[in-house]
Amino acid sequence: MIRIGIILGSTRPQRNGEQVATWVLDNAKQRSDAAFELVDLLDFPLPHLDEPIPPSMGQYQNQHTKKWAEKIASFDGYVIVTPEYNHSTSGVLKNALDYLFAEWNNKAVGFVSYGSVGGARAVEHLRLIAGELKMADVRQQVTLALNSEFENYSVFKPGAYQLPQLATLLDEVVAWSTALATLRPPATPAP
Repeated sequence: MIRIGIILGSTRPQRNGEQVATWVLDNAKQRSDAAFELVDLLDFPLPHLDEPIPPSMGQYQNQHTKKWAEKIASFDGYVIVTPEYNHSTSGVLKNALDYLFAEWNNKAVGFVSYGSVGGARAVEHLRLIAGELKMADVRQQVTLALNSEFENYSVFKPGAYQLPQLATLLDEVVAWSTALATLRPPATPAP
């Protein structure tokens, strides 16, 4: 079965992303076409990229990198939940992406974003990064504006109209992950 990691791309205290990622996971788990797992960057504390050899060489030296690589390699595709900070994504998410290379290759990725304009600008940057990491980004995106999807900018209350958009995003990520399977080695199950 296709495995999709839902990556929570913020580690800030009182982050809105945890509510959003839980919403994505709760809806994804109602499906039977893939297995979904939340991957919280808080559980993978990566210092600023500290590998002496470029990630494209696949010669990881540090235990934190090896643990991160093992987790990411276990998936066939991803849904990245990202905030928008200063017209881009979070530094912690960018750093986590930069740590690896082959583990991302030939896998699909979709984006659920939140921020003042729904996080759209963060996703534009992430699409460029995904291309360099040889990930196939799906067209569908879920954008969640802080002023309409969050009560007092902090309590996540998505409109029902977001559900079809999320369903389409998940459909595309699962379909593309399945289609790309022949281009990558089989995923290794997470411990």
